[in-house]
Amino acid sequence: MVVKSELEKLGFHPMNVTLGEVELSRVVNDDEKQIINKHLQTFGFELIDDKKSRLIVQIKSLIIGLVQNHNQGLKSNLSDFLKSKIHHDYTYLSNLFSEVEGTTIEKYYIAQKIEKVKELLVYDEFTLSEIAFQLNYSSVAHLSNQFKKVTGLTPGHYKNIKVDKRKPLDEV
Repeated sequence: MVVKSELEKLGFHPMNVTLGEVELSRVVNDDEKQIINKHLQTFGFELIDDKKSRLIVQIKSLIIGLVQNHNQGLKSNLSDFLKSKIHHDYTYLSNLFSEVEGTTIEKYYIAQKIEKVKELLVYDEFTLSEIAFQLNYSSVAHLSNQFKKVTGLTPGHYKNIKVDKRKPLDEV
């Protein structure tokens, strides 16, 4: 909403604004891109214009959306899902992501899932079994093992300490 509002203030008319992507009603020149970028940086946003960076943002957006929607839309595995949405070979996407981000797509996906588990544990609305089911874990044991491997704590201990150790999505 902030991006859309600010672009409108600058006289650009966004047709579509989604996480990590804006579609404008016209093509903008390099000077206009610099103006947009400078303005958006004051709000903590960055204009990403090169193809590789856009692919990385697209991968992250798809994974975040997938996890936030409890893996709805994930009919097979993550690699097939990304390949079908981005229309690139998964090996290329995986190598690019690892090169740029310093971690694998799979580790990023797991980190996002663990952050969602933390969120659900803090809200205390679901049992661990329900959380495991929602996030497509094969079992509570699998979720617990992965949670402990990433955080160093068991889900039960994390829930009991009542400290918000969650990270913002852009820092995962």
